[in-house]
Amino acid sequence: MPAAVLPEIRTAAVAMDWLKAAGWNDLPGWKNDDLKAAWPAWLQSCTVIQRQSGWRAACEEAARLVDPSPERIRAYFQNRFTPYRVREPDASVEGLVTGYYEPLLRGARAPSPTYRYPLRAPPDDLLAIDLSDLYPELKGLRLRGRLDGNRVVPYYPRGDIEAGRTPAPGREIAWVDDPVELFFLQVQGSGRIQLENGELMRVGYADHNGYPYRSIGKWLVERGELTLDKASMQGIKDWARNHPDRLPELLAVNPSYVFFRELPGQDGGPLGSLGIPLSAERSLAVDPTAIPLGAPVWLATSRPNASEALNRLMLAQDSGGAIKGKVRADFFWGFGDEAGRLAGAMKQKGRLWLLLPKDYPLLGNGVRGGL
Repeated sequence: MPAAVLPEIRTAAVAMDWLKAAGWNDLPGWKNDDLKAAWPAWLQSCTVIQRQSGWRAACEEAARLVDPSPERIRAYFQNRFTPYRVREPDASVEGLVTGYYEPLLRGARAPSPTYRYPLRAPPDDLLAIDLSDLYPELKGLRLRGRLDGNRVVPYYPRGDIEAGRTPAPGREIAWVDDPVELFFLQVQGSGRIQLENGELMRVGYADHNGYPYRSIGKWLVERGELTLDKASMQGIKDWARNHPDRLPELLAVNPSYVFFRELPGQDGGPLGSLGIPLSAERSLAVDPTAIPLGAPVWLATSRPNASEALNRLMLAQDSGGAIKGKVRADFFWGFGDEAGRLAGAMKQKGRLWLLLPKDYPLLGNGVRGGL
């Protein structure tokens, strides 16, 4: 998912109107998960959130635990944290859990007849406008636009950018051989490119054009081009390759466009919105207006296209334009084809429990508050 600007290092009180305190026995599979597999991801979260007062003591205690056993980790969470069931405004507790991954594309640093589709860096005329000084309630939100004379107007949508109908489309940092794979790289927000010279290039989110994400799969279903059960990532790719003449029309349905930057190093996962590498099968993308970035989250769902339970401790380390809602999550499967297969097939119902330190500031229902 797109990695955003690092969050301001302060702890905001979490409202209680969408949280309900729960017991550890309410978490499906809590006693069965191998918490040791999640521990490195939690320590990664702590490298950022330990600077926030609400997390400091919990992170300091975690740092003192040297190679803890799963039982010791479980005791740590039970002693230090309280689980809260996450609810939507209508009090529903079940939401959508999708998947994402880090794809591998083929490309080059210069265009050729084979590599014709560019990854672009942010263009010079793209404005990012922060209104939080005037409207504190808009903190963390940025408007994107461009100047038209002395007016700020919306930036160009995807169709205009890809058709070259913009004065400053952005500097090309690489070129790839497949526009469909490039589209899904933008949806994922990060990936790797196997260059024709043998070099492996890692790219990540740099900015976007300000438009909300619109599902091309839903558009295909609405028009009878795909059935709902075939509207997976693979199903969309198959349709696109069977209808190359309609590909520009399809991709333009989603006006959102992501700009990239080259990332140094090849080790570890891609950077998420928290600014730390994501951990395969332990990092979760969430709506940060509902769940604090960095927080541990208990996820109760099922594996893609299966009834097998998938209940485990996750870390809210990423966000994304399509991840909106309190009970909404995107499961990071990791890198490569198998991760992509699982991510593309995942569209499950799920429930979330937010784990907060017992001294974390809360608001509402008579619970303590403050910063």
